[in-house]
Parts: sequence; structure tokens; C-alpha cells
Amino acid sequence: MAKYKDIGGTGVQFRSGAEEYTYPSGFEGSIYYNSSNGQFEFVGLGAGTWASGGNMNTARAEIGFAGIQTSALAFGGNTPGDQTGITEEYDGSSWSESGDLNTARREMGCAGLQTAALSFGGNTSNTATELYNGTSWTTSPASLNSGREQMAGFGIQTAALCVSGNPISAIVEQWDGSSWTEITDVNTARRLHGGCGTITAGLIFGGQTPGDTDTGVTELWNGSSWTEVADLNVAAWGVRGTGTSSDSLAIGGTIPPNAYSAKTEAFDGTSWTEIADLSTGRDMHGTGGPSGSIAIAFGGRTPGNTATTEEWTFSHSIKTVTTS
Repeated sequence: MAKYKDIGGTGVQFRSGAEEYTYPSGFEGSIYYNSSNGQFEFVGLGAGTWASGGNMNTARAEIGFAGIQTSALAFGGNTPGDQTGITEEYDGSSWSESGDLNTARREMGCAGLQTAALSFGGNTSNTATELYNGTSWTTSPASLNSGREQMAGFGIQTAALCVSGNPISAIVEQWDGSSWTEITDVNTARRLHGGCGTITAGLIFGGQTPGDTDTGVTELWNGSSWTEVADLNVAAWGVRGTGTSSDSLAIGGTIPPNAYSAKTEAFDGTSWTEIADLSTGRDMHGTGGPSGSIAIAFGGRTPGNTATTEEWTFSHSIKTVTTS
């Protein structure tokens, strides 16, 4: 009888059956022997799903956000009709209120983690920068060079980018922990776009260009220049992003003619693929990473302000190998 090694070119590995295969995974399509149940098993293709999380205490849109799925941060926003400084922390199941922003604002830029977040701009002409330490916000003496709102922000508390925004521009500023410096402009000026990544490997996508034209244009940042790559499959504004420049999600937004979108698209560094939808279409919401396989979306407009939270996970199906 032929052995699997003779057919497949390698021996069958032994595993306990408790392993997790996150996306992307080189284990897809592999066969192994599960020592816990005495079965040969097969790692199938991965699939992602959205599931409900705990509701925020204050429903709002146009919010600032930071962190990851199990430790996210929501701050500021519209409640509606008035801007707020309310800050809430998520522990993976529920939200609790923390210290407010010093300056209530909406449609601001944001970056960082739950215990080390950054908020900047907002409200059309605001230039203020605030830093969060896990308990309270401190206003920095350094301000943005160009006041704006509806920008994309990403990075960490001590190294972040503020990209484009309203008034619609191509301006990009870099934060070094103490001051903002204008650097290389994006190729396509826009507002209400999504973004994610770091100051050396970033990504922006979607939004509106001059004339309120919806766009799906995507640009990659390598630390010194912007390069246009594959567009979103569906142009959207008010879209949010999370993950890295090569493993990211574009979540929700408003799509033509004027519908709140539940669409989720995944970016692999080259192209976008439409995947599982949110349960509730929304725009101007908050998101958190850390990757395209583990994410969170919360708040936003649906069209009324919502407090709902959804959690995204990507996993692989495990199937028992049979002879039939």
C-alpha cells in the first residue's frame, strides 16, 4: 500500500487538535493526525464572520477610535446634534466610561492603543492634539499645522500620520510624539476615507474627492512616498479601516446612491476581496484590529446613531478525512 509520504512528498504531522489556524495560514489544505481523537484531519479554507458584542453606553457617530478587538477605545463624536468628549473602553465583552476628552469634538483623527491613544483635529478647523494614558486625556502644546476634520489617522501614540481630510486636501502630517511635520502629499486629495498601518507601511482607501465624488482609490505608503494600487470593489465614504498595510479590512461606509453599507473588504497587499457583511450597515463608526482576521466595529450611523458592536473573526474549518 502506498504511503502518504510517497504520494504527498512529506510525512503526516502529529498535532493535538487544539491548534488554531489564523488567517492567512500556510496550513490550508494540509493533512495531519490528531493524537487526541485518533483521526486524520484536514485544514479547510478560512472563512470570516461578524458576531454581536456588547453595546456602547452612548450611541454616537463620527467617533474617534483606537485599540484592538479585546481592548478598544471610543472617544468623542456626535450624540447626535452636538459633539461630545465622552470616552469609553471595551474589554472584549462590555464598555465602561473613562475620562472625557478635554475638547469635545467629532470627525477627528485618531491612532494608538486603548492605554496609549492619540486624538487630533476635528470640527473643520480644530488643530488640537490630545494624548490618552488609559485613564485621562492631556492636551499637547503641539497642534496640527493644518486644521481639518474627516481625515484618516493611523500609527501609535508616539508615531502617527494624519492623512488628507476636510477641507479636501492631499496634505499629510507626521507626529513624532511631540510635534507635527508636513511630509509627502497623497496622490488623490480626499476626505471621509479609511486608513490603517504604521508611519512606514500605511494604507488609505475610499472617501470623497473634490465635487463630493465617491471613490474607491487606494494608496500604499512606504515611509517616503504614496503609490496607487487596486481600488476598492465598491467606492465608499465614511468607511473605516483596521489591520496592517498588507492584511487589512475596509468596513462599512456610505455607498452610491446614498446607502449605509454593511460591506467588508479584505486587502492582502495587492487587491481587495469582498467578504462577509456586517449585520448592520453603518458609516462614521469606530474600528479596531489588530489584523484582517481579528477586528471590531462599533457605533456609527445606521442612519440613526447606534451603540451596537460587532466582532470579526476569521477561522479555518477542520474536517475529518474519510475513505468514502
